[in-house]
Amino acid sequence: MDTLLTIVGIIAGIIAVVVLLALIAPKGYTVVRSIVINKPRQLVYNYVKFLGNQQYYNKWVMMDPNKRTSATGTDGTVGYNSTWDSDVKQVGKGNQTIEGLVDGERIDIRIVFERPMPGVADIYIATQSVTEDSTAVKWSMQSKMPFPMNAMLLVINMYKLLGKDLDESLSNLKRELEK
Repeated sequence: MDTLLTIVGIIAGIIAVVVLLALIAPKGYTVVRSIVINKPRQLVYNYVKFLGNQQYYNKWVMMDPNKRTSATGTDGTVGYNSTWDSDVKQVGKGNQTIEGLVDGERIDIRIVFERPMPGVADIYIATQSVTEDSTAVKWSMQSKMPFPMNAMLLVINMYKLLGKDLDESLSNLKRELEK
């Protein structure tokens, strides 16, 4: 009986610590990265507004060239939705939808992950002229984590983890557009 009470006490203590950590942990995160591409703003925007072009620069999209994909709507327009399903665990299954467009300036995308971990992320890619022939591209990813899973944000550095992938994707975009 004492052993059972000890086990219950340990489990209750662990739960209390996780709940306490979740109460003080951030509820979500925003990661933003940018790069300058030596091409005019409208050309860069016209490229990134098409989700199909992500196969040439987006690290996550490029991870499994054999994933199963489908799409509805017209790429480059609000409402366009593309889905993926992969046997590669890191790629998983989900979909992304173009939620908003500001011509020449910004594309808003909502990504819904089904696996390996369910979640939703709001993305935007913004373009701004630096000069007539160069464009600053800003890529932002924002997401929330449900309570008490948000406690993981105390130990996982999403800014570093996702930031590295965004930097790689932006470098791929720069290379693709400047070639």
